[in-house]
Amino acid sequence: MTNKTNNKKWDLEERTAKFGENIIRFCKKVPQNPITISLITQLVKAGTSVGANYCEADDAESKKDFRHKIGIVKKESRESKHFIRMIAAAIPELKDDARPLWQEAKELNLFFNSIYRKVK
Repeated sequence: MTNKTNNKKWDLEERTAKFGENIIRFCKKVPQNPITISLITQLVKAGTSVGANYCEADDAESKKDFRHKIGIVKKESRESKHFIRMIAAAIPELKDDARPLWQEAKELNLFFNSIYRKVK
């Protein structure tokens, strides 16, 4: 029998979906003002597209298609990291909420960078 807790860490479809859900929850907490409105929009787009593009990569038609789509996933995870940081800068009281999201975006980016480099 496998350890379900350990497997969850490596279930990238589930993990990227949870990341998108957590991004949505975080963005709902961000007060809207002229600065944050575009940051929220950008973060929701990038954060939720990590999982969507991972699903597309998982259903890729060729190795080349897979690598291209994983490349998009790694870009979106990195972009998420950037916009989380920008929101934390704009709304300092959300830094504690932003920190675990930033860490997850960083870990996802590292995973997908590794996968991207290994696929020729």
